[in-house]
Amino acid sequence: MFKNHLAGYQKDLIGAMGEIDHQDFEKIIVLLKEVYQNDRQVFVVGNGGSAGTANHFICDFGKNAVLNPEKRRFRILSLSDNVEKITAFGNDIAFEEIFRQQMINLLNPKDLVIVISASGSSPNLVRACEYAREKGAYIVALSGFGGGKIQEYASVGIYTALKSYEQIEDLHLIILHMIVCFFKYNPNYLNDGALQDQRICV
Repeated sequence: MFKNHLAGYQKDLIGAMGEIDHQDFEKIIVLLKEVYQNDRQVFVVGNGGSAGTANHFICDFGKNAVLNPEKRRFRILSLSDNVEKITAFGNDIAFEEIFRQQMINLLNPKDLVIVISASGSSPNLVRACEYAREKGAYIVALSGFGGGKIQEYASVGIYTALKSYEQIEDLHLIILHMIVCFFKYNPNYLNDGALQDQRICV
């Protein structure tokens, strides 16, 4: 029973990894490069486990995408990491507004919003996407269940047909780690586009 459980979980996750379109991955990398070169901002949002993934990503990417301590790093912020602000907006206005209300004060045209969602249809994330579209920001969507509502707003997205929240969240963290590693091992890409060392991140 235990062996079958492990084998099934691994098979589903590895299969989903194999279905990632390298062209979609490339589009995300290019968007991040454009945002960096124009000194714009990256915002990351997610609920529940995806909030943890958003916070994890801003730590890894904010620190490791640019390793030179004398060089400007990405301007990246999680809208899921301030429990006081989130609960205040949720209590005083509406839970559907917890991200949009933060974006009103922060988001500028051509900034980038990375939306992480297992279902792809959480109302507060849909509202965030609506506002980002209104402001002329780019949207990168990562979701399960085939995409959900947020894919309607995305500039580019990576969607999986997985329906297990745990496996979807695993996949999202893997994708985000791959993004970190791309920039980490191609340090000149942000300047001249040169690809040097595309090793697997270790």
